[in-house]
Amino acid sequence: MKYRSTRGGMAPLSFSDILLEGLAPDGGLALPESLPVLTSATLESWRSLSYADLATEVLGLFIDDIPLDDLSRLTHAAYNSDVFPGAAMVPLKPLKKGVSLLGLSEGPTLAFKDMAMQFLGQVFEYVLEKRQATLNILGATSGDTGSAAEYALRGKGGVSVFMLSPHGRMSEFQRAQMYSLQDANIHNIALKGVFDECQDIVKALAGDLEFKSAYHLGAVNSINWARIAAQVVYYIWGWLRATSAPGQQVSFAVPSGNFGNILAGHIARQMGLPVRRLVLATNENNVLEEFFRTGIYRPRSAAQTHATSSPSMDISRASNFERFVFDLLDQDPARVRECWDQLAKTGEFDLSHLLPLFESRYGFVAGVSSHQDRLATIKSVYTETGVLIDPHTADGVKVAAAYVEEGIPMLVLETALPAKFGETIQEAIGQPAPVPVHLQSLASLPQRVEVMDCNVEQVRDYIVKHAPR
Repeated sequence: MKYRSTRGGMAPLSFSDILLEGLAPDGGLALPESLPVLTSATLESWRSLSYADLATEVLGLFIDDIPLDDLSRLTHAAYNSDVFPGAAMVPLKPLKKGVSLLGLSEGPTLAFKDMAMQFLGQVFEYVLEKRQATLNILGATSGDTGSAAEYALRGKGGVSVFMLSPHGRMSEFQRAQMYSLQDANIHNIALKGVFDECQDIVKALAGDLEFKSAYHLGAVNSINWARIAAQVVYYIWGWLRATSAPGQQVSFAVPSGNFGNILAGHIARQMGLPVRRLVLATNENNVLEEFFRTGIYRPRSAAQTHATSSPSMDISRASNFERFVFDLLDQDPARVRECWDQLAKTGEFDLSHLLPLFESRYGFVAGVSSHQDRLATIKSVYTETGVLIDPHTADGVKVAAAYVEEGIPMLVLETALPAKFGETIQEAIGQPAPVPVHLQSLASLPQRVEVMDCNVEQVRDYIVKHAPR
């Protein structure tokens, strides 16, 4: 299997090449030249597999330059009871009226990002060792990607992490998780801006091909295809748990800011997984909801990006959205480039003529959730079921309610455990969220972070001073 760029300017590359590449040299995003096909027979044969074995099978469809035995060793190192110690690694948690949570927050940082990031930690180290190479990961986080990446890569051979985060815009728990790490290969940089500005700096430095090459820059956020491939696994896992016969449909509701999580669902659906709807839930930063409602993609400025109580979705420019637009435009790189050129010139592009296809061809619908919606949803779910959910998951549950259909399970992808957002939980139910015993002293640990202005040259200088070459 070879990979191409959404903008058409990259020679076909293997999985291991795009793993280390991150953003394509032409500024686009890597995608398989063609998607594997999931048949009913294949899906049925996977029903009894463990999560690690399922990951081996699914990832093996996308990776043909790592021997299957080695891939199996990597998936079993990523997905085991030491890393995900709950009673079930990815449990299905029934709520009410056909709605269940797909429990993705049993890992070390209590967030769904662990599901893909633990595999990335293993496969990065494997490929770098094979190639006798080093890699400097440059990433941006609005809350959970950073900690998941750092916990997966801390102490790993050949890898250093430079993680940009918006100063003062994450929860206290999220900051403590990241900034308390003291590993020599982990560098936290808090920028005086919003997530989109952090992401812009990542893209600017990744787009400087001379600097990228000299300092071996790679990506760990969802512009890296390996993240998306690893996330496809849990859509298939969820379908296998929610159904009992071939061809049964399931809908998925996904809280989404950067479009990576729901993109994996889109990929699974395109491969043949029987998915009825992909329900995209946003918070007040509803650029994606606006697109699926109007066909107009209109990102907002940093000043117009709200700080909300579901902060991991405080994003106005979704870095994975281009991969969906590539499909929407019949995989025509020239038309994709035209859209992004138009975006750069006018701040928006208009695909409203394709609006009927969003649901009919691709299953996408969308909705918005507010702070009051989050509080009400957290409280009602807790009162009625005893299950406590975090604010992002609450956005998903709220928006999903409008699309529940008789006989079609609705799986809401759990975003994080509520302990990460104690202030909002306190406001919603009048008591704090329980914190796992092993993390109760987190807030008292010393923190190590570099605070600087939102300036690309300052970040560049920091990498030059601290990155191994």
